[in-house]
Amino acid sequence: MTDANQTAMQDEKARASAWFMALRDQIVARFEALEASHSEGPFADMAPGQFDITQTRRASDDGSDAGGGLMSVMRGGRVFEKVGVNVSTVYGQLGAAAQKAMAARKDIPQMAQDARFWASGISLVAHMRNPHVPAVHMNTRMFWTPHAWWFGGGSDLNPCIEYEDDTAHFHATQQAHLDPHGTDLYPRLKAWADEYFYIPHRHRARGVGGIFMDDQCSGDWEADFALTQDIGRAFLPAFAPLVEKRRVQVFTDADKDAQLVHRGLYAEYNLVYDRGTKFGLATGHDANAVLMSLPPMAKWV
Repeated sequence: MTDANQTAMQDEKARASAWFMALRDQIVARFEALEASHSEGPFADMAPGQFDITQTRRASDDGSDAGGGLMSVMRGGRVFEKVGVNVSTVYGQLGAAAQKAMAARKDIPQMAQDARFWASGISLVAHMRNPHVPAVHMNTRMFWTPHAWWFGGGSDLNPCIEYEDDTAHFHATQQAHLDPHGTDLYPRLKAWADEYFYIPHRHRARGVGGIFMDDQCSGDWEADFALTQDIGRAFLPAFAPLVEKRRVQVFTDADKDAQLVHRGLYAEYNLVYDRGTKFGLATGHDANAVLMSLPPMAKWV
């Protein structure tokens, strides 16, 4: 890579990292506003929740600086029972297991000769108080090695009580943000999400789907970054209206029981299949931040 290309990539990394942080700020502010504005319906008499913010660090084998990020978690809110919005920018050397997995997945045979990596992204999981409000997941990220770079990301809706109009709104909003990048994208990323968020041992999806992409490298960094930004921009207009609509609904003990069982399904998926969980733990990132996605309470039948 030439000096000019190296400088350009450094600038691109900085822009991507700054974007993920800006998206984090927007989402945290919107979620705290949803807490503050909840004035009727179940849990309205509780104090509104706020995010606790903790700096995270990636542990390197030799003790050198390996990056980190911010873990923002709200627990015990009146709308959000537990929600985490994490951002990180980490770097260093991939361990042997991560090198092998990355080389096989990305067809990078030179990985063993130069195992440096850099990764930045935002990851969000929200578990809601009211079982009528769906749980949700979103992430966008950029990954770099000396041999390749790529983007990934998406979001999916995980209701324990399904409403067809909520599902339709969530998907329509995703499509509206993807169509400017090509009308073939939404069907392809929806199908990818349906495949990725499937739980083989349960023979079912973990929710009602969304969009998902990984290994996005068209060769045009600006175009891929713009697509990744719009995946992030789609999240709040896709999800927040569902929260506002459903948070006031009365629910039964049976509804809450269904929510806890569905959370067990979510936990199974994240611990057994999720690539981000596996990568974060394998590369030494803060375990609490990596496992932030797990629900506060769950049950199995």
